[in-house]
Amino acid sequence: MKPERRLSSQAAVAVARIAAVVGLVLIAGWLYVAQPRLPFGFAGIAPRASVADPDRLEAHVRRLSEDFAPRSFTELDNLNAAADYIAKAFAEAGAVVSRQWFQVNGRSYQNVIGRFGPEEAPLVVVGAHYDSHGTTPGADDNASGVAGLLELARLFGSEGDPSPALELVAYTLEEPPFFGSADMGSRLHARTTREAGTPVRGVVVLEMIGYFSDAPGSQDYPIPALRLFYPDRGNFIAVVGSLGHRRITRKVRNSMRAAAELPVHSINAPAQLPGIDFSDHRNYWAEGFDAVMVTDTAFYRNKAYHTLEDTWDRLDYRRMAQVVDGVRQAVEDLMPPDPAEPVQ
Repeated sequence: MKPERRLSSQAAVAVARIAAVVGLVLIAGWLYVAQPRLPFGFAGIAPRASVADPDRLEAHVRRLSEDFAPRSFTELDNLNAAADYIAKAFAEAGAVVSRQWFQVNGRSYQNVIGRFGPEEAPLVVVGAHYDSHGTTPGADDNASGVAGLLELARLFGSEGDPSPALELVAYTLEEPPFFGSADMGSRLHARTTREAGTPVRGVVVLEMIGYFSDAPGSQDYPIPALRLFYPDRGNFIAVVGSLGHRRITRKVRNSMRAAAELPVHSINAPAQLPGIDFSDHRNYWAEGFDAVMVTDTAFYRNKAYHTLEDTWDRLDYRRMAQVVDGVRQAVEDLMPPDPAEPVQ
């Protein structure tokens, strides 16, 4: 064999080996970040009949985004009216209602809490912020998440008190200029929960759960590489966690997949990836609790995000009801005590 041919053959082998390594790295990254359903792994069960009511969800979103809009931090009358509406719905569902008041810049704001179950039992928290950005109606952001909370209250209330306990929390001051600050309502709830020594089995935050699209190319991502792992159509719901919260992310995703036909994808990534910590779940991470965000991916899909076009009529309440069914199943699956898993 001529020397140049031998070198060419060796180069081809080297390139093939490098390509194989790169391929393995990509596959490993996909498995770690996306935790996909594998043919030899979790297969789920047949989705059960939907119980969440799309009409009720629509009614809640319309009320919050029309009668109580805008709900920014400057609009205290609308914020307090929305809080009263939420508290009434919690009470009608049979929850024990409390309000967590706090002061920011000389103004009084409140979280609204609806609790089911015994006081001392291990706790599951489901939360959503009820304030909106600026003068926007805030239908998807985040009347949709609050509507999900209220429908969960109705469903759990109709079943009797769960044990362990469940807290449904409507937060305020998630939106700018308070996002990422110590003044967020969820920051207060997370901190006081830790200070009370309350055992928490998991936290699920609902952040924009109502906008879906079947159009090709309707789903964007913070980095192009994620297009290799996830759909290009915004027809799914996402479960989002940090790298340190893979267990609860996988558990919530699998439960949601088992409860509804709606596609459910998950991601675990560093908080530095834009969008990973863009809601109230970030404050539970800071206090050492397992937490995930359930989202339609916000501005990566819904181009009406933080605009006057974020109105109730753009949302898909049938698919939104499937999200609620999935979260309900996830809450139930987080509740049973498991001796193999320590309670935080």
